[in-house]
Amino acid sequence: MTRKYFGTDGIRGKVGAAPITPDFVMRLGYAAGKVLAQTDSAGGNKPAVLIGKDTRISGYMLEAALEAGFAAAGVDVMLAGPLPTPAIAYLTRALRLSAGVVISASHNPYYDNGIKFFSALGNKLPDDVELAIEAELEKEMHCVSSEHLGKARRLEDARGRYIEFCKSTYPNELDLRGLKIVVDSAHGAAYQIAPHVFHELGAEVISIGNQPNGLNINDGFGATSPDALSLAVRANHADIGIALDGDADRLLMVDANGRIYNGDELLYLMVMDRMAIGPVQGVVGTLMTNMAVELALKKMGVGFSRAKVGDRYVLEQMQEKGWLLGGEGSGHLLCLDKHTTGDGIVSALQVLSALRRNGKTLEQCFDGLNLFPQVLINVRVTPGFDWQKNAAAVQEKEAVEKELGDKGRVLIRASGTEPLIRVMVEAEDADLANKMARRLADHITPG
Repeated sequence: MTRKYFGTDGIRGKVGAAPITPDFVMRLGYAAGKVLAQTDSAGGNKPAVLIGKDTRISGYMLEAALEAGFAAAGVDVMLAGPLPTPAIAYLTRALRLSAGVVISASHNPYYDNGIKFFSALGNKLPDDVELAIEAELEKEMHCVSSEHLGKARRLEDARGRYIEFCKSTYPNELDLRGLKIVVDSAHGAAYQIAPHVFHELGAEVISIGNQPNGLNINDGFGATSPDALSLAVRANHADIGIALDGDADRLLMVDANGRIYNGDELLYLMVMDRMAIGPVQGVVGTLMTNMAVELALKKMGVGFSRAKVGDRYVLEQMQEKGWLLGGEGSGHLLCLDKHTTGDGIVSALQVLSALRRNGKTLEQCFDGLNLFPQVLINVRVTPGFDWQKNAAAVQEKEAVEKELGDKGRVLIRASGTEPLIRVMVEAEDADLANKMARRLADHITPG
């Protein structure tokens, strides 16, 4: 069945425009609460959920609306305040709650926001539960009797609990002493958490992107704007830089020279580290994963599979195959033996532990791995636009693929979170990749 509201990463949009309005979000909380109540009441338990958010100004409004909706459905609410998305996944599982809810639009600008859910096990909600919530949204909203209303309370120690969890994923026999690390929190959810994690493990930490004002999340800082981190690392003569996005589930890193490493490269490094300890059966990437990484992994005897773009699809394929490592070039990295979902801080700790074990710098770890040039162009379109119904675009894609032959590949896809068509061309020659990508982008128009 087709979802009406849920996308690949929850429900997302511009604040004030449907569906990100206070009235809809209250109904969403009520609908989700009714579905959870049906499940938990069967076991004799009153459902309870944890709500976290990032630093967007609209988070206050949407948090209140969600709380009201859940309370009206008879669901208790715990409020965590600003907290990374993966922290909500962890705490939901640790506290044995019915579900976790995150108010965030991840890497999007402040004027967007969204709602995403985690199951009691800390995973994204199954399709059937999302469909059940959508079905409930079509019904009239009511309110349970007063004695059955949900209560709300604040989870005061949420930050400390999550900091300790992150540190627990780093080997006990290792530390970060002697390292100077610049941490960029994108003025987002990790601004009071990420610096403490690395500092408590022994590093000297310099924080940037740690002064949120409700309007500056992801603005010129973080994993979507890593140049600020690159400059800060060089200016402070740091050893390494860590960039998270607004909800801290993405990671990019920078070496001492200011060179930026994307998710594909960091995933490769984590695989190399795991192979030094024991065999790695396979890795899941996406349709966007750089071909050089795929070829390098296969050369080492590591299986590789491509999922659709989106950490949801990467996770599903990892679970199907029983593999532990996967990720995207954007910085969504999954280590299922450490966490149930992508976590920027935990992923950074895995990279740092690899560097500590092999005694190399980030730069030295990538000797011999040369990524194929990839050019990605985002074409803004009207919502719901289907590029495949544009005959000129389809014909141009076929022509470009024919010209590239076996020296490159093309991927055109609609974004799952924004009204964008993403055009990607990968080729051995950078100028060729750029030329072909621009040709394709010129043909992806709503006309």
